[in-house]
Amino acid sequence: MSDDDHDHEHDDPHDHAHDEQQAERRARRRAALAQVRQYGDPVLRMRAGEVDEFDEELARLAERMIGLMHDADGVGLAATQVGVLRRLFVFNDEGDDRVLVNPVLTKVSNRTEVDDEGCLSLGPVRMPVERPAEVTLDGVDQYGEAVHLELDDLSARVVQHELDHLDGKLIIDRTDPESRREAMAQLRPRLILSR
Repeated sequence: MSDDDHDHEHDDPHDHAHDEQQAERRARRRAALAQVRQYGDPVLRMRAGEVDEFDEELARLAERMIGLMHDADGVGLAATQVGVLRRLFVFNDEGDDRVLVNPVLTKVSNRTEVDDEGCLSLGPVRMPVERPAEVTLDGVDQYGEAVHLELDDLSARVVQHELDHLDGKLIIDRTDPESRREAMAQLRPRLILSR
């Protein structure tokens, strides 16, 4: 029998391994998102308090948050999103994981950009948000060492988004009225189902 006469395909072991990796990734994402507070949780509307102790517990929290951020396929995660009311967030800055504690925006550009944003606490909802295109941020890392960042583009957008979380603000508070209505139409049924 020639290959032409052979009318069924054999499973490619590479395809099977790829399918298993994708299934594992989806399972890790679901498990991570189960630990992220979702819209309607009151902690998402609370202002986080300053961090004054830089101990092993804080370092473990930062590491846990970095792991959750990656497993959830996110680019940033604020402590409030995991139920911790402390001024701390993690984000991925062009491939480098960063931890910011007690962050403060010290400079923002006059130039703004509008782009769609999503949020791990809002499920699949995305909406346009206008933000300064460049920012300067000061704070400390999880060990209390000074951090000074001058950011633009996606990294600037991400840190502003995470800072909003620390102040109890969400992207639905920063979008235009029509996008907010559309988002709320998607979010309200989730609130009813989660009760």
